[in-house]
Amino acid sequence: MAQRFLILEDGSVYPGQGFGAGATTTGEIVFNTSMLGYQEIVTNQIYHNQIIVFSQPIVGSIGIAHDAYESILPTAKGMVVRDVTDISKNRQRSLSLDQFLKQHNIPGISGIDTRHLIRQINQTGTIKGSIVDVADDHAFDQLHATVLTNQQVAQVATPRPYPNPNQGYNVVVIDFGLKHGILRQLSKRDCNVTVLPWDASAQDVINLDPDGVLLSTGPGSPLDLPESVLDMIRTIQERIPLFAIGLGHELFALANGSEITKLKLSHHGANHPIRKIITNEIIYAMESQEYVVDPDSVNRDRLITTYLDLIDGSIQGLRHRDYPAFSVQFFPDGAPGPNDSVDLFDEFIEIMGTRK
Repeated sequence: MAQRFLILEDGSVYPGQGFGAGATTTGEIVFNTSMLGYQEIVTNQIYHNQIIVFSQPIVGSIGIAHDAYESILPTAKGMVVRDVTDISKNRQRSLSLDQFLKQHNIPGISGIDTRHLIRQINQTGTIKGSIVDVADDHAFDQLHATVLTNQQVAQVATPRPYPNPNQGYNVVVIDFGLKHGILRQLSKRDCNVTVLPWDASAQDVINLDPDGVLLSTGPGSPLDLPESVLDMIRTIQERIPLFAIGLGHELFALANGSEITKLKLSHHGANHPIRKIITNEIIYAMESQEYVVDPDSVNRDRLITTYLDLIDGSIQGLRHRDYPAFSVQFFPDGAPGPNDSVDLFDEFIEIMGTRK
């Protein structure tokens, strides 16, 4: 493997060995603390325009499996790991991680002291970085000059509707950067799914006569999406059961008068303890978030807080007092795990059943 460098906009340089594609790339540096599921993570569209640092020390031992994609065309900008391996006895493996990254033109870099790098990110917060062949002044000039887009949703969401057929409840999924784990959970419950683009109107949804509507996960800031998206949510929540996840949760909160703030340090990992308020039960869930609902802005006459993060106290779930609409910030689909909260899909099914 050829020598490559990870450089950060604060001037830091991390030498390592390249794997995957040989492209030069620039993106926002985030770290993920999950010990498993690197394929699900790198194919999750929430990491559009981001370089992912993995805290697990060895990545690649499972290879790439057909049933672990969260999107067909991943758009992460790179992977940073301590060690990468191509040794795998997984019978479901179809490709090595190196081959997979080359296919999708995603560069990786190994041999990095990821513990030191993650401590640095903890101190600096969000920071931009590049994976390059030479860490010279030109590389740093290019890094500082690169402006990352704020149109992530439009770049990763489907431009046209498509079906995921079945025989059960008719569910419309609004795609803001949909992860396939959501479709798998709906399929397990026999839902007949139609996926619509992120800019679908309320009338587009109503024309399909759905039993329920799901607002998907997605990348970027909800504040970058137009007011028309919030208008659609306000109309739909009054008429049709609604379940919102991730970016969808943030949009649901905005549509109901709450404010959104950016976290200094984003949450990315499968080990976040979350308290379900009504039962005081503690669950562990996958989180990937850069924005959070401001608790002081929540209209308590309209919304109820249902889940709280036990690490920083951030709001992780909301429910509307008047309409059959609820949301969670974390990922309940268990791709990768934990599976502690997959019953939220059963709750969605139950609500649709009572409204029939």
